Amino acid sequence: MTARLADIAAQAGVSEATVSRVLNGKPGVAAATRQAVLAALDVLGYERPVRLRQRSEGLVGLITPELENPIFPALAQVIGQALTRQGYTPVLATQTPGGSTEDELTEMLVDRGVDGIIFVSGLHADTSADMGRYERLRAQGVPFVLVDGFSPRVRAPFISPDDRAAMSLAVTHLASLGHTRIGLALGPHRFVPVLRKAEGFVAAMRERLGLSEEEASSLIEHSLYTLEGGQAAATALIDRGCTAVVCASDMMALGAIRAARGLGLQVPEDVSVVGFDDSTLIAFTDPPLTTVRKPVPAMGQAAVRTLLEEIAGTPAPHSEFVFMPELVVRGSTASAPSGGVRGPLP
Repeated sequence: MTARLADIAAQAGVSEATVSRVLNGKPGVAAATRQAVLAALDVLGYERPVRLRQRSEGLVGLITPELENPIFPALAQVIGQALTRQGYTPVLATQTPGGSTEDELTEMLVDRGVDGIIFVSGLHADTSADMGRYERLRAQGVPFVLVDGFSPRVRAPFISPDDRAAMSLAVTHLASLGHTRIGLALGPHRFVPVLRKAEGFVAAMRERLGLSEEEASSLIEHSLYTLEGGQAAATALIDRGCTAVVCASDMMALGAIRAARGLGLQVPEDVSVVGFDDSTLIAFTDPPLTTVRKPVPAMGQAAVRTLLEEIAGTPAPHSEFVFMPELVVRGSTASAPSGGVRGPLP
């Protein structure tokens, strides 16, 4: 055994201890090093241990929170196509209510021997979550990249849109149309993108309209990232006299339009609405939605490129790569109504 270990170590250019860890399936070995040891086994004519022979080569896991929000299928498509072009097979693993958790999906993918994992809007975006799970994954030698969210406690590359800039774009657009009571409909407090959007909104309201932090914060309503959540948040904001509502997702923005109409108001004549994402078909809603376009193609391609660098043993810096969003003006925004919100209010 010692002679065999020495031969394999010499062929792979690693220590005998590293060879032993790979053959016994122990964590703490980089993916590139593991591949070098397995290649040395093949070159020297040794059979791979059974558990290593069962590993599937060329698979990359993609874990998303759900597929109801069309932005997630769009991102999955970009990532899947980029992986396929590089000769990898994407394995989509989606969380569902009452179904598998992120940890269970991660374990399943690792058991199937994926070469790496891309997490989209995962627990890394939740400030209340235990980030130790990602360090444990790294200890297993599995490369990974995190999209949408950031934690300084995780040593990994992050891919994010500039949420603060997104809010600045939206507020600047609405302020230029004469709106001074602009509300913000957000998801739950604990998520990093939510906190960043709130910070960007408060800063933009101060810079564009001269509002204090307290005044701007009073125009923020937290709800769920759903149509119903957007409707509830927008109803509360319109009740506070807002003539425009910025939403943290296009789904919430559709709920805001429903809220306005439920109050007997017209969009955009009485209330302007801005979304976020620029999901598929959003340009064809009634009215077509003004939104901040999330740079999905650039983010998806960057996630794949960064992961493949990790797999190849030349990891990117453990930092955050931030991509600039773009304002897309359509029919859901217009000049502020004279005299504030018109029509019946609850």
